[in-house]
Amino acid sequence: MKVAIVGAGTIIFQDEGIGVYASKYLNENYDFKGDVTLVDGGVLGFQLMTYYQDYDKVLILDTITMNDEVGSIYNLPATELLGLGSYKQTAHEVEIVEMLEICSLLEKMAEVNIIGIVPEDIASVNIGLTQTLQQRFDAFINTALGELQRGGVEFSKKERYTPLSHIIESYASPSSEYKDGN
Repeated sequence: MKVAIVGAGTIIFQDEGIGVYASKYLNENYDFKGDVTLVDGGVLGFQLMTYYQDYDKVLILDTITMNDEVGSIYNLPATELLGLGSYKQTAHEVEIVEMLEICSLLEKMAEVNIIGIVPEDIASVNIGLTQTLQQRFDAFINTALGELQRGGVEFSKKERYTPLSHIIESYASPSSEYKDGN
């Protein structure tokens, strides 16, 4: 099975970057068996169509705009997401859903799940996460890992652990070799 784990969002808008941080965190701290691709999706939007069509399972890690308590975590299959008009609040949320709608009409589409967390702040220009989302980060990661496990993806923790704070610092540091496409 061909699996893509896509971290979506924009790191410069506080909690909006959680998907990008989560994707890098998984890459740094876990080994995945089989054909698993980790993607810094940033705000790929329409470019996600390739993953929706060429992969068997796509897991999107992102914030989700819901009228719920900050830090609430959702695991939504694409079929449920398509019915949630309230989800489409930010530009990349609109693009993700529009690509799902288009791909659902095509011959082949991956099984897509959104692991979404309700953000506290997606307006402040600041690299990092609010305290609330930092506290909920492990639960967010565990929800993603649980969905992967249900899909038959095997993984193991790496011996060397990279904490969330180092992941965030790697994006904030001007000397970072990583270049964010956002």
